[in-house]
Amino acid sequence: MDPQKQKEQFNYAYMCALAAHAGLNRVDATVDDDSIDVSFKSKGYHGRPVRSPQIEFQLKCTAQDLVDGDAIKFQLSRKNYDDLRGDDFASPRYLAVLMIPAEIDQWIEHSDQKISLFKNCYWLSLRDAEPTENAEKITVTIPLAQRLTSFTLREMMDRASEGEWL
Repeated sequence: MDPQKQKEQFNYAYMCALAAHAGLNRVDATVDDDSIDVSFKSKGYHGRPVRSPQIEFQLKCTAQDLVDGDAIKFQLSRKNYDDLRGDDFASPRYLAVLMIPAEIDQWIEHSDQKISLFKNCYWLSLRDAEPTENAEKITVTIPLAQRLTSFTLREMMDRASEGEWL
């Protein structure tokens, strides 16, 4: 498989593992024409403004060292940037950037007791992002404190049930 396709598939599997642990249902889009690679839904939340909330993600994966101080400086295409920014969507949208080791053999570690996935994924909401004059790419800043975990996914879903975003 092409190394870029391997990154995409690993990123997807990583996100799905987090969502399964959080108890969320995966919703797959067969065509990515709106910069959404995967969505997650949750049932329940009776008595809240949104009874069956959904959250959506644009997935990116990189082995580059993009850490600058306490943040990741990630170059996002103008199309993805424009598709993810704004507050006029039915569901909250997030960018998820998975940072992986450069060597494929270091992505997963197996033992008799566990399988470990390496390294970490970080999230960013572009809801309040300003328009850009950049034609091709824009650098976005993702705080390292915004690590995506199964707990964070559940928190995003809880907020979505209230009609809010993180």
